[in-house]
Amino acid sequence: MRFRSIRNTQPAFFLRLTRYVLFAALTFLPVAAIAQDLSIAAAADLQFAMQDITARFQQQTGKKVQVVYGSSGNFAQQLRSGAPFDVFFSANLDYPRGLEEDGLIEPGSTYIYARGKIVLWVLNGSSLNPSAGLLSLLQPTVKKIAIANPEHAPYGKAAVAALQSEHLYERVKEKLVLGENISQAASFVTAGAADAGIVALALALSPNMRDKGKYAEIPASDYPPIEQACVILRSSKNKAVARQLLIFIQSKPIQDLLRRYGFDAAPGTGRR
Repeated sequence: MRFRSIRNTQPAFFLRLTRYVLFAALTFLPVAAIAQDLSIAAAADLQFAMQDITARFQQQTGKKVQVVYGSSGNFAQQLRSGAPFDVFFSANLDYPRGLEEDGLIEPGSTYIYARGKIVLWVLNGSSLNPSAGLLSLLQPTVKKIAIANPEHAPYGKAAVAALQSEHLYERVKEKLVLGENISQAASFVTAGAADAGIVALALALSPNMRDKGKYAEIPASDYPPIEQACVILRSSKNKAVARQLLIFIQSKPIQDLLRRYGFDAAPGTGRR
């Protein structure tokens, strides 16, 4: 009876041990794997540049990166509600500053990585000549003008400022159609749902738009500087990897890459 009891207990012991090991593997290993992924909230104008940047970062470091694109204002609101992002790439400096005032940013992590530009963009078949400037939007053939929503999109705010600077806003405001973000505003024009659009130069140079239309840069003096900043969230569980990314962004190859994608280096680029 004693030996039979030992023979019955031994398999049961190993079965329990196996189950424990399997449970530990399924429970803890995915957490470790997830902890290696960096989650980024990025302004919509960065969509194409960020794909290139993150691919290079992943190749160099082996760290996985997940990026969600949208309007900076909406992201700021989501982050205040506890959205689980590690890094926020805003299309302006104001939203990161607001998050910093709320105590949601890792101290000393704010970095101005670029300055954005806006352009007047139309489809190739359009009779509108964007080189004539924003005054061309007064032509009767222009029924709809696409811009990003200025309530929460920095590029939309810049578009309104440029129109106001040239004393055109009141004359064209009824023509404005608002995209949720600058990417959606650009899609209105490429799809023919708007006759013209005030969009980011970075999107005008993107594969989706560069061969479909023509554009002219809007003078930088017409709108406040679009200083674009990134920050690490205080709630991030991947701060070490996030810091690696911010250092990577500051490297000369990436700054050169951003210029190729239509961004300018912000004067005095650096931490604030």
